[in-house]
Amino acid sequence: MAKEGSYAQAVKGIFPSVTYPSHTTIVSGNPPAAHGIYYNTPFEPEGATGKWYWEYNEIKVPTLFSAVRAAGKKSGAVSWPVTVGAPIDYNLPEVWSLNKEEDRFAPLRKNASPDGFVEEIETNAIGKININNFGNGGYLAREPKFAAAACYIFEKYMPDLLAVHLIATDHFQHTNGREGFAVERAISSVDAAISQILETVERLGMMEQTTFIVTGDHGFVDIHSVLAPNIWLKKAGLISEDGKSWKAKFHTSGASAFLHLKDEGDKKTADKVKKLLEQIPAKYQKLFRIVDNRELKNVGADPHAVLALAPVEGIAMSSSTEGEPLKKGSGGTHGFFPETQNIYTGFIAFGAGIQKGIVIKEMSLIDIAPIISNILDLKEVKSSGIFYPAILKD
Repeated sequence: MAKEGSYAQAVKGIFPSVTYPSHTTIVSGNPPAAHGIYYNTPFEPEGATGKWYWEYNEIKVPTLFSAVRAAGKKSGAVSWPVTVGAPIDYNLPEVWSLNKEEDRFAPLRKNASPDGFVEEIETNAIGKININNFGNGGYLAREPKFAAAACYIFEKYMPDLLAVHLIATDHFQHTNGREGFAVERAISSVDAAISQILETVERLGMMEQTTFIVTGDHGFVDIHSVLAPNIWLKKAGLISEDGKSWKAKFHTSGASAFLHLKDEGDKKTADKVKKLLEQIPAKYQKLFRIVDNRELKNVGADPHAVLALAPVEGIAMSSSTEGEPLKKGSGGTHGFFPETQNIYTGFIAFGAGIQKGIVIKEMSLIDIAPIISNILDLKEVKSSGIFYPAILKD
């Protein structure tokens, strides 16, 4: 696809470079500060419930999905993040139950669109879903299921926009790191899923009318250690022993940590944390850099954060308040500052309307929505990204 189309050698992400903010950037063309999905999980200082940013109404700006609907066109999505309640005609949102007594897929069945769509997909495309082929236990089995669902949506409903989230490579890089046999198997599984979708388009004789965009949300970095900055805040009396009373707390997102204040205007506490970070042992200071509020604003991160800690490669962050500040880590993660080279992702455009042989050295995740918007002639999306007209044929 890259050879016959156009591609980028590198795609720079957003901060933090994690899944839900990144996917929302892909479909909105804006950074988290604008679209409002700052992390995978909302900051819950009294104790994390396990909730993620599932609901579409959390997004503060128009998206490709809303623009497609405004244009009188149709859209579909398979496991795309932040799409519960989205203006998507044929939607299998990414959502799961936090209640261990409940079927994990109950929220998916409830929030799919139209009503009964999960059952329609099961009957006509993928068979009965279960934890081993569609849930956390079915990482490689899940990719062909997602592809089959996408193929069914495309063939029966012919949406103008179809978004598909394939996730096996993410899981196995978390557990195994960037390289290794399991990661290669995951890449092969995703490759086969993309091929399955492409083959359906070919079989239906729709190649001349269909554009493919293959992109990622973030790269990965191998991890050997985990740093827990909330331990320093607790020792300084800014977090109580039980964690329920607090003046300042770090919300960790993958490899990075974002400082939040109980009272956003509490400059005294903010200054105390900054001084504390200057006084921690030098051996820990080497493991991260402080991203101040001004830089957070420039990169489009959470506007409520006072500062963030961006670690060096090999270090991830933990929200723990117990034990030693530095603990052993393993596998891989993301969430690093966008300038981290291993956190770059990729972009390929192929098919109808795509110019062959255009290579962009470096583009941004916010630049993808403008391309799709131009292909579909959408007016609603107001992206802060760059539109590269050379990618499209005249």
